[in-house]
Amino acid sequence: MRRMRWITVLLVALALVAAGCGDDDDDVTADNGEETTETSHPEGSTMARIAERGKITVGTKFDQPLFGLKNPRTGDVEGFDVEIAKLIVERIGSDVEIEFVETPSAIRETAIQDGTVDLVVATYTINDTRKEKIDYAGPYYVAGQDIMVAADDDSISGVDDLNGKRVCSVQGSTSVVNVREKAPQAQVVEYDVYSKCADDLRNGRVDAVSTDNVILVGLIDEADGAFKLVGNTFTEEPYGIGLKKGDDDFRAFVNDVLEELYENGEWADAYDRTVGAVTGETPEPPPVDRY
Repeated sequence: MRRMRWITVLLVALALVAAGCGDDDDDVTADNGEETTETSHPEGSTMARIAERGKITVGTKFDQPLFGLKNPRTGDVEGFDVEIAKLIVERIGSDVEIEFVETPSAIRETAIQDGTVDLVVATYTINDTRKEKIDYAGPYYVAGQDIMVAADDDSISGVDDLNGKRVCSVQGSTSVVNVREKAPQAQVVEYDVYSKCADDLRNGRVDAVSTDNVILVGLIDEADGAFKLVGNTFTEEPYGIGLKKGDDDFRAFVNDVLEELYENGEWADAYDRTVGAVTGETPEPPPVDRY
């Protein structure tokens, strides 16, 4: 009898040891009876805090077709940036709710610094000036600055032709800086969102709109043949995911997720559903820069 009790104690101890030797993923049973995997995060990390509160705030654009556009019928925000954000949040917690907040170019750093948003996924070019204020994960996409003109305008074929022209872009963007550097005689008009630039081009108040080619492709797709792309890029724009400066654990986590999405094909699927549905092409994702 005493021997049987010792065997029972030993079996229980072995079971407890085996349970403690598992990885950070715990199998739980969902309401539908299927087994799902929940990821645990380091105590005190941003990921753990977000998972505990069950909500994350993501800054994105609301006026950029294919990347971040608020659907006027449903109220949902749609596009490649939105899909990337959703895939990242799924890895934080399957039941974490996302609140998308409109974050125009001029306020992206401020929104991160003051805690208005937890992440910014908003055609956000990585550069050294911005990295003085915030950190980046990624890049997850590389664009190039181009020029959009009226469909019947053949006077502009490259950035040099913008000199003496009225050119529209948005406040706080690298696009404005690039136009002023490469076409110093251009008359630059700035707005808070690109849709206002498109309105000005349609109405003849500006001669061109200049920003990243994929942003322009989205505007052209919505314009019913009114605009065309010059098709002569003159910069390289690596898009990153903005987060609070010094949050190294969160940045490493997002970088890990991006590499997972590249490897398992989810990045390509998200691109195909959004940008690729218009361009007909799916590029290779860029390597993550773990600076």
